[in-house]
Amino acid sequence: MDRQPGLSVRLKLTLSYAGFLMVAGALLLVAVGVFMLRQGWLQTNESGAVRVTPGTMFVQSFAPTAAAVVVFLLVFGLLGGWILAGRMLAPLDRITYATRTAAAGSLSHRIRLPGRKDEFRELADAFDTMLAQLEAHVAEQQRFAANASHELRTPLAISKTLIDVARADPNHDAGELVERLHTVNTRAIDLTEALLLLSRANRRSFTREPVDLSLVAEEAAETLQPLAEKHAVTVETGGDIAPTSGSPALLLQLATNLVHNAIVHNLPAQGTVRIHTALRPRTVVLTVENTGERLPADLVETLTEPFRRGTDRIHTDHAGVGLGLAIVKTITEAHDGTLSLTPRPAGGLRITVELPAARR
Repeated sequence: MDRQPGLSVRLKLTLSYAGFLMVAGALLLVAVGVFMLRQGWLQTNESGAVRVTPGTMFVQSFAPTAAAVVVFLLVFGLLGGWILAGRMLAPLDRITYATRTAAAGSLSHRIRLPGRKDEFRELADAFDTMLAQLEAHVAEQQRFAANASHELRTPLAISKTLIDVARADPNHDAGELVERLHTVNTRAIDLTEALLLLSRANRRSFTREPVDLSLVAEEAAETLQPLAEKHAVTVETGGDIAPTSGSPALLLQLATNLVHNAIVHNLPAQGTVRIHTALRPRTVVLTVENTGERLPADLVETLTEPFRRGTDRIHTDHAGVGLGLAIVKTITEAHDGTLSLTPRPAGGLRITVELPAARR
């Protein structure tokens, strides 16, 4: 926004410092004058004028000296105030430069202000932290956009290839073509809906309602029971009533994604999925763990990134779109909760969602 030009902060501090010295000097002179009056060195006549008593040569020479001291204080205050203000405000120059650099699009610059802790260094450290978070967020968004573009382009490219093959071969089986196009189109629709759901959770555009997380988990387990039977996976549910507040639809999506992920990423046969809810003093906890292959800790840390797949899920009939755990993480954060993933020593994964408990 446009502002009218004004005095710089450095000049204001200089004038303030010089003014303070002048006021202090004037008060000192007044104190000296009062002292001289009490000692009888200064007397007043009937008209109120002040005169110096005879023989007080010290007093007669005091007035010029006092005037010289006042002038010296003025010059010293202006010069010293200017230098001191410059040294005190030097960190602001670095902060201003970093701000302008960030505004120009470079988020990698850091202030890194040296010295002991004070207000300016706290501001610089907070600004560095903000820049680091912004840089990480922008990089994550760029990766997400690139991955989303790639994922969306894949079904479109497959559809184009299938159509080109059908045009080149008029005798090609139309039923097979329609079936394959239906599969590819369904995947594209699922991916688009997942992206919309992720965007909705990020905006937190939902109304909070009372929700029992244990009932949500049971509903998700019942819905995915046919899938579990197909994969020969046993689903076990249990735990406490877990009242919280949030979007029932989003929390159901969260539980469904967790259970689906646990069923698909499991042992080839005789696998197990355990769903447990718990009520703590201030939070409710949903835990979903499954059997399966052993996962390294460095891989588990990246499973919540969009389009990151821990195993060859894309080659199964329930491949998903690579956004399951990313959606779980986003929904959890939108409900002010925390998400943790821990590899099980015997194989498989334990996922814990902790949300604020509903107020009684």
